[in-house]
Amino acid sequence: MNKEEQSKRTDGTPIEIEHKFLIARPDEAVLAAQPDVRILQIEQIYLPSEPGETNRVRRTSEAGEVHYYHTKKRRINAMSAYEEEREIPLEEYSAFVRGANPHRRIIRKTRYKFPHAGFICEIDVYPFWKDRAILEIEVTDERIVPPLPDFVRILKDVTKDRRYKNARLAKGIPADTRRAVKNQKKNKYNKYRKTHK
Repeated sequence: MNKEEQSKRTDGTPIEIEHKFLIARPDEAVLAAQPDVRILQIEQIYLPSEPGETNRVRRTSEAGEVHYYHTKKRRINAMSAYEEEREIPLEEYSAFVRGANPHRRIIRKTRYKFPHAGFICEIDVYPFWKDRAILEIEVTDERIVPPLPDFVRILKDVTKDRRYKNARLAKGIPADTRRAVKNQKKNKYNKYRKTHK
């Protein structure tokens, strides 16, 4: 992709580019103490979609304020996707929910969102995992490898592993997560961090 394509398609559709990591579940008190942290309670419901497309609605609650969003994503590759998102009223959200995909569970998570070294870290804590979480960091170019907070312990780089996309988690939890924990010391991203602090 060239620089123009990295931020928007020719029709103006934004492009989301992100790294995704399976991490050891951090102490939530540490997450809540991060400077300028935002804590959001998120509920995602998946809708019927075309092949290669993700179609969902999301309810977010932050400091007593509730918002609703409709999002469509279409994959460019494992790391990048065209993303169309708009805020919607409760009535429209409720109508979408009535047409939810019956084969996908509701995804509920607590998101800790905070700035770090010029990037925004988003750590999602899920009720079905007691010892791990997901870290996402958006970038403007696929070649950028962002620095990570010191308290984060990477178990596995899952940027290219579709099983860890929320849409896939709504279908089932990956069965190899225990192996990922055992192999975390061999993770190449941890080696990168040690030499690029």
